[in-house]
Amino acid sequence: MTYIRKPLNGLWYRFVRFLYMAVSVYLIFLLLRYPALSLQYALAGLRLWFAKMIPTLLPFMILSGILIHMNLTEGFVRLFHPILHFFYGTTPNGSYTLLMGFLCGFPMGARIAGELCRTGRLSVKEGSRLLAFCNNIGPIYFLSFVVSTLSLEKPLVPFLVMYGVPLVYGLFVMRLTLLFPLFCNRPKRLISLHGHRLTKSVCPPCPTSALPLQIPQPEGLLEATDNAVLSGLIGIARLGGYMVFFNLLNILFVPFTHLPAVLLQAYYCILEITGGIARCGQLHPYLVLVMLPFGGFSCIAQTYSMIRDTGLSIRTYLCHKLAQTAITALVYMLWQPF
Repeated sequence: MTYIRKPLNGLWYRFVRFLYMAVSVYLIFLLLRYPALSLQYALAGLRLWFAKMIPTLLPFMILSGILIHMNLTEGFVRLFHPILHFFYGTTPNGSYTLLMGFLCGFPMGARIAGELCRTGRLSVKEGSRLLAFCNNIGPIYFLSFVVSTLSLEKPLVPFLVMYGVPLVYGLFVMRLTLLFPLFCNRPKRLISLHGHRLTKSVCPPCPTSALPLQIPQPEGLLEATDNAVLSGLIGIARLGGYMVFFNLLNILFVPFTHLPAVLLQAYYCILEITGGIARCGQLHPYLVLVMLPFGGFSCIAQTYSMIRDTGLSIRTYLCHKLAQTAITALVYMLWQPF
C-alpha cells in the first residue's frame, strides 16, 4: 500500500505546483492585458487599507500590544472575567482575547490570540478554541459600513445573528470540544519536497504548544510602547499587502463576460468581503449577510499572517468558519428578518 501512495503523493504535488504556475502566468497576462483595470483594483485595496484599516485597527494594535507587554491584560478584564469564565471556562488572558476580539473586530481576535500564544501567556489549546469564534467582523464596521451599504431598515436582527451565532457556537467549542473531534488539531506527518513521507512518526510538537515555566517579565512603559508600535506597523503593513493583492484578484474573471452576474458577485464576496459588499450589497443582501462570518479568502490569509509560528492551525480555523457560515445561512433560511 505504501508503494501505491508514494507515486500518488508525488503526482499530486506536481499537479498543485503546475496549477500554481498556470494561475500565476494567467494573472500576469491579465495585468499586461488590462493595465488600467489592474491599477484601479490595486488602488481600491490600497485606499481601503489607508482610509479604513489604519485609523481603525492600528490604535487597537498598539494599545493591545502595550497591555500584553506590560502584563496588564488580566487586570484589564478583571471585571468581566468571572462572567466569561462561568460561560466559556476561559483563563484571564483567554477572557481578554474573547472580549477584545469581539469589540475590536477582525483581525484583532487572531492577532491577540497569536501574540499571547507566542509569548506564552495563553496555551495553544485555549487559543485554538478561542480563535474558532472570536475573530469576526467588528461591530463598528457592521453598523457603519454594512448596515448603510445594504440599506438595512431593521439592523437589530442581522446584528444579533452576526454576533449571536459565534457566541453560542463558542459555548459548544469551549465546553463540548471533546464531542467534535473534527475540530481538533490532527498530528501532521513530515513530507518531503516530492510529496513522499519521510517518517511514520508525527511531527515534533511546536515549542509554543505549551506555556513556559514562567510568564515573561513585564516591560516598562517606553519599552512596551516601542515594541507595540513596531509590531503594530508590521502587522498593519501585512494586512495592506493582502488587501491590495486580493482586490487585484478581481481581475481573474474579467475576460469571461458571459458568466452569470450572481456567480461573479458571489466570487467577489468569497474573495474579499469589503469589495463584495460594495459590489453586490444592494442586489443580494442575504448573500452578504451569510458571507460575513466567513469573511472571504482575504480574511483567511490575513488571519494566517497573524497566527503563523504560534502553533495555532489555520485549517482548524477554516473548518470553524465554514461551520458558522453554514449555521448563519440556516438561520436566515428559517427566519428572514426583512
